[in-house]
Amino acid sequence: MSTTQVPNLRLLYERDETAWLEAMAALAASGQYADMDFEHLSEYLAAMVKRDQRELFSRLVVLLSHLLKCEYQPEHRSGSWRRTILEQQRELRQLFESGTLRKHALAVFADAYADARKEAAAETGLARTAFPEQSPWSLDRALEYDDGANASQ
Repeated sequence: MSTTQVPNLRLLYERDETAWLEAMAALAASGQYADMDFEHLSEYLAAMVKRDQRELFSRLVVLLSHLLKCEYQPEHRSGSWRRTILEQQRELRQLFESGTLRKHALAVFADAYADARKEAAAETGLARTAFPEQSPWSLDRALEYDDGANASQ
């Protein structure tokens, strides 16, 4: 690729993001940095950070709302709730392989809990005040939570 293809990269970014990524990867691998579309690369990377942060926040809300439901409506615990808890714990641990995302989780934990409290109230029919204002779990405790339902297996 040569510098004459840079405008094509910009057009490619708008038309086919995957093809653009492949072209950018090939340029980087071959050391052709001058030909790279840094304007869009910067935009793309910033969007990836936001996407990861949104995913992390969403997973925290789902995990915490299910923990609340399990604790405050134990008679309604189901395999589906347990599976959701395990899935969110697993996915969050994978996301936390990035220390930066773990720090972000700690920074947004209280906001995620506030949203989870609203969701749990809406899903259970319990008043929001039935749930503690502050999370009864730390981030680490939420990731380790186990209701013991499968302890004999």
